[in-house]
Amino acid sequence: MTIRQERFNRLLQKELSDIFQKKASYFASVGTFITVSGVKISPDLSIANVYVSVFPQKEREAVMMNIQLYHKEIRKMLAQHIRNQARIIPELRFFIDDTQDYVERIEEIFSQIHQDSQDKQSADKTSED
Repeated sequence: MTIRQERFNRLLQKELSDIFQKKASYFASVGTFITVSGVKISPDLSIANVYVSVFPQKEREAVMMNIQLYHKEIRKMLAQHIRNQARIIPELRFFIDDTQDYVERIEEIFSQIHQDSQDKQSADKTSED
Protein backbone atom coordinates (compact mmCIF):
# COMPACT_ATOMS: atom_id res chain seq x y z
CA MET A 1 0.00 0.00 0.00
CA THR A 2 1.38 3.38 -0.96
CA ILE A 3 1.82 6.34 1.35
CA ARG A 4 -0.89 8.16 -0.59
CA GLN A 5 -3.36 5.32 0.02
CA GLU A 6 -2.49 5.19 3.73
CA ARG A 7 -3.04 8.93 4.12
CA PHE A 8 -6.33 8.75 2.24
CA ASN A 9 -7.42 5.79 4.39
CA ARG A 10 -6.74 7.80 7.56
CA LEU A 11 -8.54 10.84 6.16
CA LEU A 12 -11.60 8.81 5.22
CA GLN A 13 -11.63 7.00 8.56
CA LYS A 14 -11.47 10.29 10.48
CA GLU A 15 -14.14 12.03 8.41
CA LEU A 16 -16.52 9.06 8.37
CA SER A 17 -16.11 8.70 12.13
CA ASP A 18 -17.08 12.35 12.52
CA ILE A 19 -20.11 11.84 10.28
CA PHE A 20 -21.29 8.80 12.24
CA GLN A 21 -20.75 10.62 15.52
CA LYS A 22 -22.59 13.80 14.51
CA LYS A 23 -25.39 12.09 12.58
CA ALA A 24 -25.77 9.01 14.77
CA SER A 25 -29.53 9.45 15.06
CA TYR A 26 -29.88 8.64 11.33
CA PHE A 27 -28.21 5.28 11.66
CA ALA A 28 -28.77 3.95 15.16
CA SER A 29 -30.94 4.11 18.23
CA VAL A 30 -29.91 5.99 21.36
CA GLY A 31 -27.09 4.25 23.20
CA THR A 32 -25.63 2.58 20.12
CA PHE A 33 -22.01 3.29 19.26
CA ILE A 34 -20.77 3.16 15.68
CA THR A 35 -17.02 3.05 15.16
CA VAL A 36 -15.16 3.13 11.86
CA SER A 37 -12.45 0.60 12.65
CA GLY A 38 -10.73 0.70 9.29
CA VAL A 39 -10.79 1.84 5.69
CA LYS A 40 -9.08 0.20 2.72
CA ILE A 41 -8.96 2.20 -0.47
CA SER A 42 -8.39 0.74 -3.92
CA PRO A 43 -5.15 1.66 -5.71
CA ASP A 44 -7.01 4.09 -8.01
CA LEU A 45 -8.78 5.67 -4.98
CA SER A 46 -12.20 5.00 -6.50
CA ILE A 47 -13.54 2.40 -4.03
CA ALA A 48 -13.28 2.46 -0.26
CA ASN A 49 -14.11 -0.57 1.86
CA VAL A 50 -15.22 0.80 5.22
CA TYR A 51 -15.20 -1.52 8.24
CA VAL A 52 -17.72 -0.58 10.90
CA SER A 53 -17.98 -1.85 14.45
CA VAL A 54 -21.32 -1.56 16.27
CA PHE A 55 -21.97 -1.81 20.00
CA PRO A 56 -24.18 -3.35 21.29
CA GLN A 57 -23.96 -6.21 18.84
CA LYS A 58 -27.71 -6.82 18.80
CA GLU A 59 -28.10 -3.50 16.94
CA ARG A 60 -25.62 -4.53 14.25
CA GLU A 61 -28.14 -5.64 11.60
CA ALA A 62 -30.38 -2.58 11.99
CA VAL A 63 -27.43 -0.18 11.87
CA MET A 64 -26.00 -1.83 8.75
CA MET A 65 -29.40 -1.68 7.05
CA ASN A 66 -29.61 2.04 7.81
CA ILE A 67 -26.07 2.65 6.62
CA GLN A 68 -26.84 0.82 3.35
CA LEU A 69 -30.06 2.81 3.04
CA TYR A 70 -28.27 6.15 3.51
CA HIS A 71 -24.97 5.31 1.79
CA LYS A 72 -25.50 7.96 -0.91
CA GLU A 73 -26.13 10.63 1.71
CA ILE A 74 -23.04 9.48 3.63
CA ARG A 75 -20.95 9.84 0.49
CA LYS A 76 -22.40 13.30 -0.10
CA MET A 77 -21.57 14.36 3.48
CA LEU A 78 -18.08 12.93 3.04
CA ALA A 79 -17.67 14.93 -0.19
CA GLN A 80 -18.56 18.11 1.67
CA HIS A 81 -15.96 17.31 4.33
CA ILE A 82 -13.05 16.41 2.02
CA ARG A 83 -13.79 18.39 -1.15
CA ASN A 84 -10.67 20.53 -0.71
CA GLN A 85 -8.45 17.53 0.00
CA ALA A 86 -9.48 15.01 -2.65
CA ARG A 87 -10.39 15.13 -6.32
CA ILE A 88 -12.18 11.79 -6.28
CA ILE A 89 -14.83 10.92 -3.74
CA PRO A 90 -14.69 7.12 -3.59
CA GLU A 91 -17.61 4.77 -3.77
CA LEU A 92 -18.21 3.55 -0.21
CA ARG A 93 -18.78 -0.11 0.60
CA PHE A 94 -19.62 -0.86 4.20
CA PHE A 95 -18.78 -4.07 6.03
CA ILE A 96 -19.18 -5.26 9.61
CA ASP A 97 -15.85 -5.48 11.41
CA ASP A 98 -16.13 -8.76 13.27
CA THR A 99 -12.70 -8.78 14.90
CA GLN A 100 -14.38 -8.20 18.27
CA ASP A 101 -16.29 -11.46 17.77
CA TYR A 102 -12.99 -13.27 17.19
CA VAL A 103 -11.46 -11.67 20.28
CA GLU A 104 -14.41 -12.73 22.43
CA ARG A 105 -14.27 -16.27 21.05
CA ILE A 106 -10.53 -16.55 21.73
CA GLU A 107 -11.04 -15.23 25.28
CA GLU A 108 -13.76 -17.86 25.77
CA ILE A 109 -11.38 -20.59 24.62
CA PHE A 110 -8.60 -19.36 26.91
CA SER A 111 -10.93 -19.17 29.91
CA GLN A 112 -12.18 -22.70 29.15
CA ILE A 113 -8.59 -23.98 28.94
CA HIS A 114 -7.78 -22.23 32.21
CA GLN A 115 -10.87 -23.70 33.89
CA ASP A 116 -10.04 -27.19 32.58
CA SER A 117 -6.47 -26.97 33.89
CA GLN A 118 -7.73 -25.84 37.32
CA ASP A 119 -10.25 -28.70 37.38
CA LYS A 120 -7.49 -31.17 36.48
CA GLN A 121 -5.19 -29.80 39.19
CA SER A 122 -7.91 -30.04 41.83
CA ALA A 123 -8.74 -33.59 40.68
CA ASP A 124 -5.05 -34.53 40.91
CA LYS A 125 -4.84 -33.14 44.47
CA THR A 126 -7.89 -35.06 45.64
CA SER A 127 -6.58 -38.30 44.14
CA GLU A 128 -3.25 -37.85 45.95
CA ASP A 129 -5.03 -37.51 49.30
